[in-house]
Amino acid sequence: MEWSDSHCRQFWRHLTSDAVLYTEMVTTGAIIHGNNRERFLGYGKEEHPIALQLGGSNAKELAECAKYAQEWGYDEVNLNVGCPSDRVQNNMIGACLMGHPQLVADGIKAMQDAVDIDVTVKHRIGIDNQDSYPELVNFVGTIAKTGCKTFIVHARKAILQGLSPKENRDVPPLKYDWVYQLKQDFPDLEILINGGLNQLDQMQQQLNHVDGVMVGREAYHNPYIMAQVDNAFYGREKSIPSRHKIVEDFMPYIEEQLSKDIYLSHITRHILGIFHGQPGARQFRRYISENAHKPGSGIEVLRTALSKVPTEAENEANRLEALVRRAAFDQEQA
Repeated sequence: MEWSDSHCRQFWRHLTSDAVLYTEMVTTGAIIHGNNRERFLGYGKEEHPIALQLGGSNAKELAECAKYAQEWGYDEVNLNVGCPSDRVQNNMIGACLMGHPQLVADGIKAMQDAVDIDVTVKHRIGIDNQDSYPELVNFVGTIAKTGCKTFIVHARKAILQGLSPKENRDVPPLKYDWVYQLKQDFPDLEILINGGLNQLDQMQQQLNHVDGVMVGREAYHNPYIMAQVDNAFYGREKSIPSRHKIVEDFMPYIEEQLSKDIYLSHITRHILGIFHGQPGARQFRRYISENAHKPGSGIEVLRTALSKVPTEAENEANRLEALVRRAAFDQEQA
């Protein structure tokens, strides 16, 4: 939530054209009772394929929101049964629903009856003391009876009493083998795995066991990894653009949004990780963080930030120069 908004997804589309992008979780109440549906449902045509991620538990409301998803042209509507936030627990939203598999099944069935687009579910492997593999099988099996075919499984349980949402993303141990076993026990279902995946080869290995991979935080904090996804997973043979070029290609979109009185910082906060692990990355992030929020900030802020990061050619030249100096030093010492 508050991460994968439309600005973020527009940026990701400069990295991958094939990966399915998911919206941030939107509650059914926000869509049905809010006064700005465009805010929650709006997106650019470039963002396809795109899934609307819903939070809710009332079957009638979920069906109504699924209809909105179809009317607005989404390719998929997904029910979130994994968010561990206290706020959503109080409204029977997110991971707490794992304790109520029939309620989830009723919601999924109502959504399926309402629309023709794919209806999918994302969930944990368990919650609190309801964390045995048989209980996970019961949860998946109950929902599968509705005809739901796609399950995105975060391979951690959620500890709803005692851990913060942030801790719930790291503290409970990953149990990939449980997700692998689910695929064996439900071979006709499409099982995707999520949690702790941050290397492309690591993701490739998952496909020996499951049907797909969902990546969350790594795509946000280290987005350049997405530039390799189309070639690695979708059989493309595209040349991979440099980080500088990706930012430069994104600038026309930013300028268009600025002309609509969108604050620069609302967009640039999503690109801070593009130079993750590269020389100059800290200076890039710092300059944007210190200047993008100022009144009247424009594209020149991003251009200046970009100038603080050496290009790939400059990095290679610096590397070769360092090697020459090292060789000269070693010769002197000899």
